Amino acid sequence: MAKKIAVMIADGCEEIEALTPVDVLRRLGQDVDMVGLKDLAVTGAHQIKLTCDKVLDDSLLDYDMVVLPGGYQGAQNLRNSDQLMALMQKRNQAGKWNAAMCAAPMAFARYGLLNDSDYTCYPEMEKEFASDVTNGRHHEDIVVVDSSKHIITSRGPATALAYAYKIAEVLGVDPAPQKEAMLYNFLATNI
Repeated sequence: MAKKIAVMIADGCEEIEALTPVDVLRRLGQDVDMVGLKDLAVTGAHQIKLTCDKVLDDSLLDYDMVVLPGGYQGAQNLRNSDQLMALMQKRNQAGKWNAAMCAAPMAFARYGLLNDSDYTCYPEMEKEFASDVTNGRHHEDIVVVDSSKHIITSRGPATALAYAYKIAEVLGVDPAPQKEAMLYNFLATNI
């Protein structure tokens, strides 16, 4: 049975980070919704127009995974949403998986999700939200999974494929066929 994944999309999002998980997880046969923070129509950080499947509502609690892309403005918009914060805190309390990359861990920091957690983010970004995190442990790995907190984090645009594949793995979906088909394995050994 396919897993349900929501990718939160806000104005100013980093398009690569928003669309890569959608693309990879749909290729892997998963049920992925692009969820607009406020509207179905969103403009990314590089003026790419995105059309979401739905707008944020309480159904966010029903997803197996919620994914937050970065992009500084987009991450700020996600961070500043009290509605999203309340839903993400409920998801966290229920032990559901959540993921954020690049600048988006700033939202997790505000929500309290990074407390006592291992995480990563865009270089130096952790300094911006350090005062919002209690006993968090920042790492410089490409992707960091904190299984005890049900959180996945990643660094930035170039790590979007590794992030998407890790999301699949955590959800019990084997990404190996797509890693091969999308030439990820070739890239990993030749870069």
